[in-house]
Amino acid sequence: MKARLKKWTGDYGLFLLVIIALISIWECVVSQGMIPAFILPAPSAIWGSFVENRQLLLEVHLPATLKEVLIGFGIAVISGLLLGVGMHFFRALEKVLYPFLVISQTVPLIAISPIFIMWFGYSIWSKIAVTILTAFFPIVVSTYDGLKSGGKEYRELLLTMGANRWTIFQKIQVPLALPAIFSGLKLSVVYCVVGATIGEWLGASVGLGYFSRRMSGNLQADAVFAAIFLLSLLGILLFLLIGLLEKQLLKNKIRS
Repeated sequence: MKARLKKWTGDYGLFLLVIIALISIWECVVSQGMIPAFILPAPSAIWGSFVENRQLLLEVHLPATLKEVLIGFGIAVISGLLLGVGMHFFRALEKVLYPFLVISQTVPLIAISPIFIMWFGYSIWSKIAVTILTAFFPIVVSTYDGLKSGGKEYRELLLTMGANRWTIFQKIQVPLALPAIFSGLKLSVVYCVVGATIGEWLGASVGLGYFSRRMSGNLQADAVFAAIFLLSLLGILLFLLIGLLEKQLLKNKIRS
């Protein structure tokens, strides 16, 4: 336990000190009137707004945003992995779909979100559609690139032993591609939070994005920052969860 604590302190102690210093400077600058509170509220004011609105934020808006993120991420993971594997196995599919994948990322989300609202209305699916579009690309690309790169020597060895393509895929390419795939998943889950927030900004009646838009319209900067803090915390926790899953899965792969 002491060794773990020492390691954690060595890894993140400096980061925590910097964060504490920045928050202290921030609080001091705002309290001294160097920056108007309606532009940048003090951390104490943000915390006060969070405490005041905690029931609304934690019981109403956060669950709505989390639901959109998880559904969108789940659909993006399944479809992204399947498409990445399909592009790996079928060269024609890769040549046809890869340009479309790149094009899909050149369209600004702020421009395409109203189209999803026209298609799906103000239901949850318009926000999920934005989330999927945001999260889909890194999963497909990381899966395809991870399967495509590395393992050439192992592949040739298994071919000389009479292995078929499926065996090579299962025994060599998938294990070697896992780090790349998980990198894509970690990026994707953070993008999901961004996509859900943008969807809520443009058309929603609930969610942290909707709450922050309504509070900004009322010029309540402290409440806006409280919602932003929750969104950031949500993204960090989901990122850490995927990282923990990656660590556990790769550890099991090494043992086996």
